[in-house]
Amino acid sequence: MNLEHARSNMIEQQVRTWDVLDARVLDVLRTVPREDYAPAAHRKLAFSDLRIPLDGHQVMMKPIEEGRCLQSLALEGGETVLEIGAGSGFLTACLAALGAEVISLEILESLVDQARRALDAHGVERVDVRHADALEARFDEASFDAIVVTASVSAIPDSFGGWLKPGGRMFIVRGASPAMEALRVTRTGSGRLAEESLFDTDLPRLIGAEDVPKFEF
Repeated sequence: MNLEHARSNMIEQQVRTWDVLDARVLDVLRTVPREDYAPAAHRKLAFSDLRIPLDGHQVMMKPIEEGRCLQSLALEGGETVLEIGAGSGFLTACLAALGAEVISLEILESLVDQARRALDAHGVERVDVRHADALEARFDEASFDAIVVTASVSAIPDSFGGWLKPGGRMFIVRGASPAMEALRVTRTGSGRLAEESLFDTDLPRLIGAEDVPKFEF
């Protein structure tokens, strides 16, 4: 495989055509080696329009989804970002490349190890990957300029919105499979959360936020 040709096709034929036009985001997707963050068994799929499976029934989002996610945060550099679900570490590396200081919470120890290895191998700085459950995490009110949630929820946990600074943005996927909605949630100066629909998708549930089975009699 010609990696650079495949990477260019990913950006020009997938990401850009899905209305990802932010030049800084496109540059990051060109320079952060996605193939090095994909599991070895799926490395050849790194530039495909597919979700790549990870441990614990989690996934790397499609490149188009990652591009829209990064664009929605409108990072300019110097922000403090909370990532919920480190996964492979690829999105973590992209956030750092956009100039953010990143705290990334990952509940699966195997993914913590995978993400740390990949990030360390590429000398990525300003990232702190923690083995932690985001649903039990404790942060001060208004701690983060941006939050990225890489798995889905049926409802946005109150704590997530509370961790955003006024003007802060959160990318999160909400809804029920197979018709979920990716949102940009902005905390206003009054503390209200304003929602903007970005696109339809379908991601695995955030671990610990799985749907409770309903029994009919």
